[in-house]
Amino acid sequence: MRAMLVDLRSDTVTKPSAGMRAAMAGAEVGDDVYRDDPSVLALEEEVAALLGKPAALFVPTGSMANQIAILCHAERGDELIAGEGAHCAFYEVGAAAALGGVQFAFAGKGGLFTAEEAAEVIKAPAYYLPRTRLIAIENTHNRAGGRVFPQKDVLEIAALAQKHGFKMHLDGARIWNASVASGLSPADLAAPFDTISVCFSKGLGAPVGSALVGARDVIDRALRFRKMLGGGMRQAGVLAAAASYALRNHRERLVEDHAAAALIAETVRTVSGVHIDAVETNIVNVDVPSVPAEALVNAAKARGVLIGASGPHRVRIVTHLDLAKDDVPWTAQALAAAVRDALADVSARSGKTA
Repeated sequence: MRAMLVDLRSDTVTKPSAGMRAAMAGAEVGDDVYRDDPSVLALEEEVAALLGKPAALFVPTGSMANQIAILCHAERGDELIAGEGAHCAFYEVGAAAALGGVQFAFAGKGGLFTAEEAAEVIKAPAYYLPRTRLIAIENTHNRAGGRVFPQKDVLEIAALAQKHGFKMHLDGARIWNASVASGLSPADLAAPFDTISVCFSKGLGAPVGSALVGARDVIDRALRFRKMLGGGMRQAGVLAAAASYALRNHRERLVEDHAAAALIAETVRTVSGVHIDAVETNIVNVDVPSVPAEALVNAAKARGVLIGASGPHRVRIVTHLDLAKDDVPWTAQALAAAVRDALADVSARSGKTA
């Protein structure tokens, strides 16, 4: 085992680079609650322009950005349509219900869905039913293994939303990966949506921060909700400077993370008894039906790689900028060996020959 573990549990585990730390140290700051932190304001202007929208709001987390969007677009007793396993429903502690009184209707299977599948779960306009008010799309979709939401489907869903008077929200925490993988600009991907949340602390490698992007009146409303949820920060320019550095220096290199994920998937897929869906970006879901996920996690750690369990027999591997290019082949082989170890251990425990 290596003295240092390779940590592939998530792309949130990265550490700020030397250049990013220098940008943070040199950031001009003010009090952002008074809206006079110049580094925050510059970041908001930069990310709004990048996504082709009028305004943006810097927030501490992607979960807060998503929940503020829901509060902006829906009222208590309303319903929003999302894909199976959507982050805003699965990983945000039931906040939509707890904070906004909003419930979910899930369309399609596996995270992605079509306009036809969304139409199937729209509630009729009856006073005794929840009102469908919002459609939320996640791109890339985390639990689906970093899959890119097809833009053709996005446009058709947006047309459906417009027909019914619904708002559209994009959970674009990994929109930067979707852009690199699809060849579409962030502005193209964001165009059909009323609001977009983007993250700086995942693939881009900043230590903290997300933004909510949209029309000026929506962002003005979002500012109030940010304060209500405890997201008003003071000299936040040191964090905004890291996000700005990430936007300018770490977006184009995401192609390296995608290549690393593809190589890992190709190598691990050679092990008998393993199933891996097509890898589109930087997330690899590995299913080994005969082995508990925790056994795979432990076997990988013993081989020098940290990964996470995401189901009874599924582990998730996420590549990122702290995985050195020269370490990718070794990491892929180590993970394949870990799966073999876990399979052999299960076989031995059951009294069968490995």
